[in-house]
Amino acid sequence: MSTSTRPARTNRAHRIVGGTLALLLGLAGPAAASAAPAPAEEAGASPLAVTGYVIQWARPAVVRRDADALTTATVAGVEIARDGASVGTSTRAARRLLRTARGSGLRAELILSNYSERVGGFDTRAADRLLRSAENRDRVVDSVVDQVVGQGWDGVNVDLEALRARDAHGLVALLRALDDRLPADREVSIDVSARTSEQSYRDAGYRLSAIGEAVDVFQLMAYDLHGPTWSRPGPIGPLDWQRRAAEVVLGSVPAGKLDLGVAGYGYRWTGRLTGRSLTVSQARAAVERAGVEARYDGEAGEWTATLPGGDVLWWSDARSYELRRELATALGLHGVALWRLGSADRLVA
Repeated sequence: MSTSTRPARTNRAHRIVGGTLALLLGLAGPAAASAAPAPAEEAGASPLAVTGYVIQWARPAVVRRDADALTTATVAGVEIARDGASVGTSTRAARRLLRTARGSGLRAELILSNYSERVGGFDTRAADRLLRSAENRDRVVDSVVDQVVGQGWDGVNVDLEALRARDAHGLVALLRALDDRLPADREVSIDVSARTSEQSYRDAGYRLSAIGEAVDVFQLMAYDLHGPTWSRPGPIGPLDWQRRAAEVVLGSVPAGKLDLGVAGYGYRWTGRLTGRSLTVSQARAAVERAGVEARYDGEAGEWTATLPGGDVLWWSDARSYELRRELATALGLHGVALWRLGSADRLVA
């Protein structure tokens, strides 16, 4: 997960999907390009875990719709205060989604975030004030542990973004404290924005090895390579970029802890650096209304279209999701994590 506005696909035969991934992974030559990798079950590995992020004001039906294809519903959540010394309390709506998830046989995690409506994005200063103060960390950890245990969550998902290199020590200390103070049956997971070099992770405040040791699950947000306000039009999370980002993390984090983050949404560029997010259904509707034909970019594994007025759309649908599941399986990962339920296509178990 990376922005509160970031929202949500058609399946392809496994024979074709496997060929695409074989080329991207460099696992085979042309003669093997049409051979699909063996499903995890056939290879003797555990089935992929599937996490679906959900915004706290979503209807419970959003979780129920995809419950058969999910392992965990991760709910946003609680936010740290501006001074970094406290954290909000989960809303009734969030706790209702907790009950829905548990009633559907799913795990449920509560997101701890530095997203701020006041800032209109992730609050770098608030995160810095939290992470660079042992006293503030203790206060926030105590509050989060009380809520996770008292409300019956299965764990906490730490989504602190827009960090600085100097925050690295505090982030690891926060994760270790959560792990130490939560009961053994509760998990700590973290969301980390994808990058393609270890140095770039360090520059962003992420010490991969230390984080990997401190958490139960490391969820790599392998999306938003392109998006309005920070780039010109392009694929949200192209397959080869995702693979490269995952391989960097795998140099420090066990594959059995790593989830590949998957986009379940789209973007519409109204200018070179302006635009907005779209659900998958909104993207399709915009194309249909305009009377244009969308094009599937097989290399990126996403859809794109240009509207008559010049607006450009990119989106990731069920076909895209299936490719990422295949990529995660080929890399031997723990699972996939989709941002977000209610924006994406319906998931298929």
